[in-house]
Amino acid sequence: MTLNRRKLLGSLLSILTLLLAFLMFFPILWMALTSLKTEALAISFPPRILFTPTLENWRVAILDSPFLEFMWNTVIITFFSILLALILGIPTAYAMAFYASKRTDSSMLWIMSTRMLPPAGVIVPIYIIFLRLNLLDTYLGLIILYAGMNFPLVVWMVRSFMLELPYEVLEAARLDGANLWQEFSQVILPLLIPGLAATALLAIIFTWNEFFLAVNLTTRDASPLSVYVSTFKAAQGNLFIAKMSAAATAAVIPVLIAGWLAQRQLVTGLTMGAVK
Repeated sequence: MTLNRRKLLGSLLSILTLLLAFLMFFPILWMALTSLKTEALAISFPPRILFTPTLENWRVAILDSPFLEFMWNTVIITFFSILLALILGIPTAYAMAFYASKRTDSSMLWIMSTRMLPPAGVIVPIYIIFLRLNLLDTYLGLIILYAGMNFPLVVWMVRSFMLELPYEVLEAARLDGANLWQEFSQVILPLLIPGLAATALLAIIFTWNEFFLAVNLTTRDASPLSVYVSTFKAAQGNLFIAKMSAAATAAVIPVLIAGWLAQRQLVTGLTMGAVK
């Protein structure tokens, strides 16, 4: 392949990558633009590209509503559920990575199969259990549920990262007299920081965006932002699209910021072991 053809191919791949990135980002861009329109313009067809922006929808959706209360609910539930999932998932991944048995692969498959359960198929028994244990519309209920939902993801990803760690480092630590806790806390965890950042960020995205379980298991006190956004609907079924777009855009911004700040750790973590 000549140098010119390689440059042409590289340019085409770059253009294709930018196009795909734009297509992925376009719904968020359109949602943000819709939040700056009036309700009449938001439902107009064909859509108006040029318009006079207004912040009225942001005022109604953010300042004149309990948006910050739902945001606080989301932050508490997301933080503690992911913390619990990491506390339980990291030791599990460690055991399965360095003390594997002949049933480890089947155990991993079973753990991941629980993540594949459709929420609609388990909502009734979960609702009954929560009702009996007085966990409906509580932080604790959603924290436990989301921690269990993210536990398979944590185990699967962290175990794959641990398997890529150089075993010579562990052997050297053991020869130096490191016990199990020292080996885990002083050798393995520092090497896993990029992988843990990637795992935590993915868990944050899944938890922050979850709607089905939250809307069925909460009413007001513990409802997250995903439930709040859905409240912009009239009793007749009409949607306040512009105000809903403002609330949804505000709800997405923290995740976008977290992803942007952690992009280096995310890329490093997701590519651990990709190149030998």
